[in-house]
Amino acid sequence: MMPRGNQLLLPVNPVFIWFSLLVAFALNLVPLGRIVGMPDFLAVALVFWNVHQPRRVGVGTAFVFGLFMDVHHGALLGQHALAYTLLSYGAIAVHRRLLWFTVGSQALQILPLFMASHAVMLLVRLIAGAGFPGWGLILSPLIEAALWPVASVVLLAPQRRAPDRDKNRPL
Repeated sequence: MMPRGNQLLLPVNPVFIWFSLLVAFALNLVPLGRIVGMPDFLAVALVFWNVHQPRRVGVGTAFVFGLFMDVHHGALLGQHALAYTLLSYGAIAVHRRLLWFTVGSQALQILPLFMASHAVMLLVRLIAGAGFPGWGLILSPLIEAALWPVASVVLLAPQRRAPDRDKNRPL
């Protein structure tokens, strides 16, 4: 039995999954300069789909998008790929447990994954000889975790509609 108040979701459209990932990738490509605490929209979208659709969006998808981000940033090839791969692996590992929590609790559960992802990227940068980017780096995972409820509402919205709209049916 499902707890009262949970709505049954329609199956997700694979085209919508890929469209949302491409939109998140495009948001990461927007040149906003050196804004302190700029969230990684692609990481949020990848984790969301890893949690909700782990068979459709997996570690391989995260690796490919990570390579695309490495090429865009001109970063050490594999920096984002490694971070996104570890992030996706962690999200897939906890996805069954995570879905039992409320959306706010899910954001707290996902926060360590985002922090670990940024720590991996920082470690790779430092090993490659780059300088420390500053303590504003700590804000990014916090903002990404705060975006989790927004992502849940926006990305699950197409699945919440009724399959056949009918005035007489309450679902």
